[in-house]
Amino acid sequence: MQNLAMRKITISLPGDLVEFADRIADKTHTSRSQVIGQVLAELQTREQARLAEEGYRFYATEAAEFAETSGRAAAEALALSTTGENDHGGQAW
Repeated sequence: MQNLAMRKITISLPGDLVEFADRIADKTHTSRSQVIGQVLAELQTREQARLAEEGYRFYATEAAEFAETSGRAAAEALALSTTGENDHGGQAW
């Protein structure tokens, strides 16, 4: 966890979670606050990863749709150029 400007807050937690945080703090030689902060930082990292994955999926789908559409257009243009005709019955280029 980064040492950014720290803010003191008051939270209420169920007793079993406080005891769990205290056990982890003792085991890792840190404070309860650091344990809770580390858990929140991990949750933040997971959320950012989930949002990034969601964005990648969206843009991958969008890119695939663009590629499909572009591919069809390119194939049509190529077919027209090889036959020497355009949509108006004249010569291509």
